[in-house]
Amino acid sequence: MPLYPLFADLVDRPVLVVGGGVVAERKAEALLAAGARVRVGAPALTATLHEWVSQQRITYLPGRYRKEWQNGAWLVIAATGDPWLNARIAAEGTARRRLVNVVDDPALSSFQVPAVINRAPLQVAISTNGTAPVLARRLRERIESLLDPALGPLLQLAQRYRPHIRQRHPDMAHRRRFYDWLHDGPVRNLLRAAQPALAEHALQVALDAASTPAAVGSVVLVGAGPGDPGLLTLRALRALNEADVILHDALVSPAVLELARRDAARIAVGKRGGGTHTAQDAIHALLLEHARAGRRVVRLKGGDPFVFGRGGEELEFLQRHGIAFEVVPGITAAVACAAFAGVPLTHREHAQSVRMVTAHCRDSLDTLDWAALARERQTLAFYMGVGQLDTVSRKLITHGRAASTPFALVENGSLPQQRTLTGTLDELPALARQHAIAAPALLIIGEVAALAHRLHWHGELLESCRRPARSSHQPSAALADAA
Repeated sequence: MPLYPLFADLVDRPVLVVGGGVVAERKAEALLAAGARVRVGAPALTATLHEWVSQQRITYLPGRYRKEWQNGAWLVIAATGDPWLNARIAAEGTARRRLVNVVDDPALSSFQVPAVINRAPLQVAISTNGTAPVLARRLRERIESLLDPALGPLLQLAQRYRPHIRQRHPDMAHRRRFYDWLHDGPVRNLLRAAQPALAEHALQVALDAASTPAAVGSVVLVGAGPGDPGLLTLRALRALNEADVILHDALVSPAVLELARRDAARIAVGKRGGGTHTAQDAIHALLLEHARAGRRVVRLKGGDPFVFGRGGEELEFLQRHGIAFEVVPGITAAVACAAFAGVPLTHREHAQSVRMVTAHCRDSLDTLDWAALARERQTLAFYMGVGQLDTVSRKLITHGRAASTPFALVENGSLPQQRTLTGTLDELPALARQHAIAAPALLIIGEVAALAHRLHWHGELLESCRRPARSSHQPSAALADAA
């Protein structure tokens, strides 16, 4: 039979926990959070439980279990680790008409403690009738990733203003439309942006208005990371599931787009060479069109939107036109590709700084300070540089970087088809042509790149490339082991 779902008010009500170990500590902590008067009975307690006793947060019942401990308790939790004693506690609790939970033993329990998602005052409880607690925890993690942390403050605000909302909108249909606006509009966005005073002011203005505000569109600038959908942030995943419209770049992987809301309109606005090119002005126009139509727009960019992504330009445009926006950072290619190739971007013996450089075209290369880039003890990360490898190699060597400096060229970083090519700076153009390295690829130059031979763990490390000879600038084997 299914369990009867129930949320219990335990504020200032006595609850007994039998057991003094880490499981009992965890149960007591949850009960304290619910406002219960917790009594813990056991021969010995953990250090944390002892501290709570000294702080008078819990009452300690020392010694071996006695049935009198259950007197006056609303709930009883048996967490002794002794099956015979747990069965005795459950039987005596049942005789006294107590609700008893025996940890990890649903057959002896008259109630189960569910996996809980807490967005107070919102709570979501998940139960498998005690048959699969691991699955319940996994489902909790999945659902929790979809629930905005701003829901808690939003519900608290709605609770405070509920009488005003009912008075202002006595008609149920009008009230429902107002709540739709409250849950999806600028009030929630302001709470999400940690601006509670402005959120409350927006609610007050809406209540004073003659009618329910029209749906207000907004834009979320989201970094999609390097391609592996597992690297999306929880906030990015929530934004994808709330979007009405998604404007995505060409470098956003299909696996990431698969996580988006199914009925969201998807508009490709890629700029990859050799393919369809969407002008920046056209992207601005699309953002404005859909936001002004009251839609929730996600502008989805590969990597991080503020690292060579023109995200700043798009926010400036939205700000000029009065469109609400927020930013969800993503893992930029330099960080992701280096990590997946086993290359630490910094190393206390060899690189104390990292420079991120765009090598998109010859004009951009001509503006770089090559003398500064050629200095040692730093790591260089070149974005969009596959077509400029000859120039990059020649310029760095000409300005003093050793020809034997290691490099790692990471193609399709973080994806299943990732390939990592290594060698020395003077070999770079020829090796890249030999292995037909194509965009998207990130180039890492510096002594730390040699560590890819030992620390590489994802994708293919191209075996035909010659391992660079040891130089005074390269990490020793002992150093590589230590790294």
